[in-house]
Formats: sequence, C-alpha cells, structure tokens
Amino acid sequence: QVQLLESGGGLVQAGGSLRLSCAASGPAFSSYAMAWFRQAPGKEREIVAFIRWSGGSSTYSDSMKGRFTISREDAKNTVFLQMNSLKPEDTAVYYCAAAQVRVGLTTARDYKYWGQGTQVTGSA
Repeated sequence: QVQLLESGGGLVQAGGSLRLSCAASGPAFSSYAMAWFRQAPGKEREIVAFIRWSGGSSTYSDSMKGRFTISREDAKNTVFLQMNSLKPEDTAVYYCAAAQVRVGLTTARDYKYWGQGTQVTGSA
C-alpha cells in the first residue's frame, strides 16, 4: 500500500529552523499533488502548503507566508517543508498528504493518503 513517511520534526528555539521531509512509497505510486498540514491540540487541521508534481505551489495562512517553503524532489517522490523563523504558535503535529484530484487541494478532504505526522515544537 501507499505509505507516506515524515521526518525532521523536533524541538527548536524561537527563531530557529527545521526542514521536514516526506517520502512516498508503494507500488506504482502516483499523485497529482502533495501537501503539508498541521494540527495543534484543540484546533482544526490546517493546510500549510501544497505543491503539484506538474509545477506550481501555494502556501496558505498569512502567518506562514514568507517563513515556510514547500519543495519537491520528483525522482524520489519526496517533498520538503523548510520552516524558518519558527514561533511557539507553530507548535503542532505536521502531516504529509497526497492527493489525486487536481482542484481544491486546500482542505484535508482533498487528500487521500496521509502520513503519521511529525511533532514540531517552537520553544519560547
């Protein structure tokens, strides 16, 4: 079956950086887009960014634009999330997801496959 494996989470002081990785694997894996979501306790799961394999990416939330960047390595079915200037409010479990639809891509319902998540903590 398709598997998404996140890595790179951890505890970082405010202002620090982390780079998350998500490797997709499985027989004949394919998707239209991949994304990063995050969810903090008591909050809705929110999209961080998505990227299409055909090109083009989008980052949502004004609080993350300019600080978080999504990228991909096509040959390895891997996506990355570079997080700079981390803040305590960035603390959440970050999830990797893959979609097989070409529209939307801004909500969790648009994504079929999910990783287990990796914890990111921005220390004050």
